[in-house]
Amino acid sequence: MSTQLLIGGRFYSASSPDATAMAVTDGTVVWLGAEQPGRALHPDAEIIDLGGAFVAPAFVDPHVHVTALGLTLTGLNLSTARSLEQCLSLLGEFAAAQREGIILGDGWDETTWPEGRPPTVEEIDRAAGAGRHVYLSRVDAHSAVASSALLDTLPEVASADGFIRGEPVRATAHHVVRSAVLTRLSRAQRDQARRAALDHAAACGVVAVHECAGPEIAGSADVRELLEFSHGVQVRAYWGEAVRSAEQARALVAELGVHALGGDLFVDGSFGSHTAWLRAPYTDGSGSGRSYLDADAIADHVRACTAAGIQAGFHVIGDAAMDAIVTGFGRVAAELGGPALAALGHRIEHAELIDAEHITKLAAWGVIASVQPGFDATWGGRDGMYAARLGADRAAALNPFAAMASAGVALAIGSDAPVTALDPWAAVRAAANHRTPGHGLSPRAAFAAATRGAWRAGGVRDGLAGTLVPGAPASYAVWDVDELVVAAAADSVQRWSTDPRSRVPGLPPLQPDSRLPICLRTVHRGATIYAA
Repeated sequence: MSTQLLIGGRFYSASSPDATAMAVTDGTVVWLGAEQPGRALHPDAEIIDLGGAFVAPAFVDPHVHVTALGLTLTGLNLSTARSLEQCLSLLGEFAAAQREGIILGDGWDETTWPEGRPPTVEEIDRAAGAGRHVYLSRVDAHSAVASSALLDTLPEVASADGFIRGEPVRATAHHVVRSAVLTRLSRAQRDQARRAALDHAAACGVVAVHECAGPEIAGSADVRELLEFSHGVQVRAYWGEAVRSAEQARALVAELGVHALGGDLFVDGSFGSHTAWLRAPYTDGSGSGRSYLDADAIADHVRACTAAGIQAGFHVIGDAAMDAIVTGFGRVAAELGGPALAALGHRIEHAELIDAEHITKLAAWGVIASVQPGFDATWGGRDGMYAARLGADRAAALNPFAAMASAGVALAIGSDAPVTALDPWAAVRAAANHRTPGHGLSPRAAFAAATRGAWRAGGVRDGLAGTLVPGAPASYAVWDVDELVVAAAADSVQRWSTDPRSRVPGLPPLQPDSRLPICLRTVHRGATIYAA
């Protein structure tokens, strides 16, 4: 057996809040306590001096698009564009530097631009140069602008739902274009992107991610290649394709090698692209969004997966989409019983416009909500995109994390990267500083949702994963933290300093302007997968 003794640290552990040392044997936490008894109990251990660093359970991101994130990290990132003019300028500069191959861009958001509109096909043709194949995905990944040269190679797009000449492609048209673009990349390019994404995750203290794949996202080849790809960050793969029988569910899981049939199985789209399915029309445009699955299809999928013993899940954002989800789950609960659903921990992704009746029913059926606090931080508030799309009242109702948690809905906090940044401490801070008063979580609850809750959302229910207690997997991250909050009241906050001798059972301060922790090392089951 091989034992490491970590000393001089500050450990976030429910079982040993005063611990300054931790012993790990063969990838498992075996002891926490003070340094002196630790040395006596483990005389032959390898000593690792943490120098006062903060050690906490590593993060899990339960909603990521790995290849897309990697392409954003290695390609044209348009999230910094503060105007349409700057977006086109960045495109032109990139095209001049990369004179061959398709141009992939991501992250533009016209709601933050003074022009208030997306680029047209003609504008990106001029900026990139005639004949260039260009694909620029909107920040929510539910629409994109494609160059005319690229569209000319895909004549089927012109007759697809969501195509309007000269405008961004949406719905089915977007899915066709996106799939075509990804398949035209070489395996080496796709693997380079995957490595960049997973390296980035490890550098952010993340030891596992849930890939939300599907036929309308990146296709079966992408998820197969990802599962073949070797990396220290653990990948759990969800496949978003509806099934109608247990036999079909089992066959699909076996064929693709995925772990579950959910993730981005689209019931609707997004607010930013006007495709989230609403009861009442958008405030800033006609229509009420799009429906991709009705209650019948939802019930069929949940029934089939439950019978097959496979975790199911759905992408659902608007209130009309949530109505369909609750109706579909309700039919299966009436047939098979609520405990049969709860035993599998079926999931919903995003769950943004959800009301009290939805919450109560989903809690009773043990449905887990995979949520993204970064959405509220980016688009919430009275002047944000949500308010522009939905009006102030509906916008203020979005992402009611506190109501979900208090009703018993288990939460898992993630990013939907590259839609919002894969930055777990920023997500925890966003959950604790919700833009709508009363909707946020305590820092402790938010951290739990990004660690233990995310493991649970991936089917790990041993009660140990995502903790630092004896018997738990040694999956942790070491952080550079200025101070730690140990008690809070309405009028005061008590903190411990960076002195490693201080008693430190708390978390870093997470005020909106506070410095977030810096990752020094990430360890998964005893193996270091990142070191600064």
